[in-house]
Amino acid sequence: MDLLGFGDLLLSGTWVTIKLALTSLVFGLAFGLLGASAKLSSFWPARMLATAYTTLVRGIPELLLVLTIYFGGSMLLMAVAEKFGYTEYIEISAFAAGVAALSIAFGAYSTEVFRGAIQAIPKGQWESAQALGMTRGKTFFRIILPQVWRLALPGLGNLFQVLLKDTALVSVVGLNDLMRQAYVATGSTKQPFTFYMAAAIIYLGLTVLATLTTTWLERAADPAARGARA
Repeated sequence: MDLLGFGDLLLSGTWVTIKLALTSLVFGLAFGLLGASAKLSSFWPARMLATAYTTLVRGIPELLLVLTIYFGGSMLLMAVAEKFGYTEYIEISAFAAGVAALSIAFGAYSTEVFRGAIQAIPKGQWESAQALGMTRGKTFFRIILPQVWRLALPGLGNLFQVLLKDTALVSVVGLNDLMRQAYVATGSTKQPFTFYMAAAIIYLGLTVLATLTTTWLERAADPAARGARA
């Protein structure tokens, strides 16, 4: 892919986009599981905190979240550092700010997906495990969680596709992702259609790949599908 000499630039931006999406996915899944567990907890402060988290994050645009973390995070770190006599300017990297913002956003939405999946599992499974002497923690990780993944995969797959496209928002704070590199190439060649169309095709290819991966994971996690293949 040459594209007037900017093909390698777009490929490097694509790699940054993939790394940003996958890193945010890992942290976002952790936030989602914690949020769902808190919402289903019998400890009311945890439920209130999780509800506030999902309500607040889902109520503001992801772009605003990126800008707040990138600029506000640097100010917060500087304020803390000054308490210890450190006066050098501290800047949060665009990649770190993007991961933080996208992970928090993905976690807020995936919290509801995980919560619905957990509630869909019959309570009798919890009771049976406790009757066998298993703790709630061991029951969750050995019996409930494997089933939660199977039930949550379709919703998580849709959320990941949204996350993949939201990575373009981080270009506004200087991250050299696919969108940023397409913008740079457009500015140098004055051919916006060529490079934005190339970026669109790459995003579409990544989305198709994510869809195929999600479909494969759903089939692998479905006992009925595994039995049919056997």
